Amino acid sequence: MKVVLQHLTKKFPSRQKKGEDVVAVSDFTFEIPDGKLIGLLGPSGCGKSTTLNMICGLEPPTGGHIFFGEDDVTRLPPENRGVGLVFQNYALYPHMTVRQNILFPLQNLKGEARPAKAEMLRRAEEAARLVQIDALMDRKPSELSGGQQQRVAIARALVKMPKVLLLDEPLSNLDARLRLQTREEIRRIQRETGITTIFVTHDQEEAMSISDLIVVMKEGVVHQIGRPQDVYDEPKNLFVAKFLGTPPINVFSGEVRGGVLYLGEDGVLCVKGVGDRKVFVGVRPEGFLLQAAGPLCCTLRAVEVMGRDRSVVSAHPALLGTEIRSIIPSDEVLDAGHETVRFALKPAKVHLFDTETEARIPFEA
Repeated sequence: MKVVLQHLTKKFPSRQKKGEDVVAVSDFTFEIPDGKLIGLLGPSGCGKSTTLNMICGLEPPTGGHIFFGEDDVTRLPPENRGVGLVFQNYALYPHMTVRQNILFPLQNLKGEARPAKAEMLRRAEEAARLVQIDALMDRKPSELSGGQQQRVAIARALVKMPKVLLLDEPLSNLDARLRLQTREEIRRIQRETGITTIFVTHDQEEAMSISDLIVVMKEGVVHQIGRPQDVYDEPKNLFVAKFLGTPPINVFSGEVRGGVLYLGEDGVLCVKGVGDRKVFVGVRPEGFLLQAAGPLCCTLRAVEVMGRDRSVVSAHPALLGTEIRSIIPSDEVLDAGHETVRFALKPAKVHLFDTETEARIPFEA
């Protein structure tokens, strides 16, 4: 099911008598292709959950329209939209078994929409098998792990055979290992069912690992939409560049003079097509090349062993932050006893940004 958002806007009234309305989502326009998994990504308070609530009908939009296929569902009640919703806190009924929890949405249907009992049981068993909890059908939620409870919640959403599946921070309550396992399961389930899925998260690694497309939001405004790798490699602005990536991008205050990028006194890179100006410079952690005579000279603070890689922690006068983190292969030779370390930079991992608008400035190396 294709989902189209046209100029979707949500405003909440100010708590002050004469205050301005709070804009939670501003003029969101986007077409979600049929059968794709979309990640809504951004910091807390950016409007991603409000967007999800408008799509499912829990929040009426202040302006704009929502289409499922060719049907305008903007004013349609939630129960008539054909969506499945999975919350962060599972929301399972503790006195019911897994089977009863999964069956509950079907048992609440009225009239012709309500399947026969045998059909309900068949669909419940099928949903349970899909999320691999079919052996746990007679247990209560208290007898399940966090990951198993989340699978029950997903099965309960799938049993209605929804047109659109909405996941609101579904992995936040799980530990690191379960988060990894469950997000892989969500991706597998989405591919097997082909249901158009919208996944809300503040965890950029989560969104990038399983999404076909990601939508990066801040303060109700969409900053960039694209394939995860494209958004990472070509961020539209400094916010997107800083939000994506672990460890985060290293940001410097720089200056372009005569086609050369300077960080402090170090001329570190040729940047054709950029006039003389001050810029913000973002360098991805993997964008540093260890070189004895490299143009960027940094004060060495520590070398952290990470297994296949090493993290070099250093400092530089032009850095806008507390420390530089550079990721280098573990077989690179580096004496941690030295006071300084020198790098060359990979042009594809360096981004320039306007100091006023923070928009990315393209250049040729």
